[in-house]
Amino acid sequence: MNRSRQAGFTLVELVVVIIVLGVLAAFAVPRFMGIDTQARIASVNSLAGTLRSTAAMAHSVYMARGNPPNPVIIDGQSVTFTNGYPNAAGIALLLSPGTVTTNNLGGAFTSTVAGTTNTFTLNGANTPATCAATYTAAAAAGATPTVATVPVGLGGGGGTQVTGGC
Repeated sequence: MNRSRQAGFTLVELVVVIIVLGVLAAFAVPRFMGIDTQARIASVNSLAGTLRSTAAMAHSVYMARGNPPNPVIIDGQSVTFTNGYPNAAGIALLLSPGTVTTNNLGGAFTSTVAGTTNTFTLNGANTPATCAATYTAAAAAGATPTVATVPVGLGGGGGTQVTGGC
């Protein structure tokens, strides 16, 4: 008796597996192509929310201390306040380390102050001018700072959000 043992897969089985993988890849690849853009958009929207929260918490500290004269020391940072909220330069000091590029150390965003506005541009964005969040200091007593994203899109959560262009 001659017994033959089959080892491995037949050519037909291999071709079928390759075809199935090709079909799956044809549907999966387009779905994952925009993930990097979505991640950048999420980073900018997250920073916008962080700026709102940071301004609100700093305002709470300012009020709890009885409206002290400038500058106010918060977490070891000397922050200047305008109308009870951090000014354009001061808000960047209150963000977590690694959020903003400082002293040639890497950060996710680059901060640029112009007057009462601080623009946080996402490092590594395809089009940096259209992938940013802005913080504008409170314009008057009783007013709150303005936080917006560039470009301005429609979003939930009480503020505008980036919807594309990063």
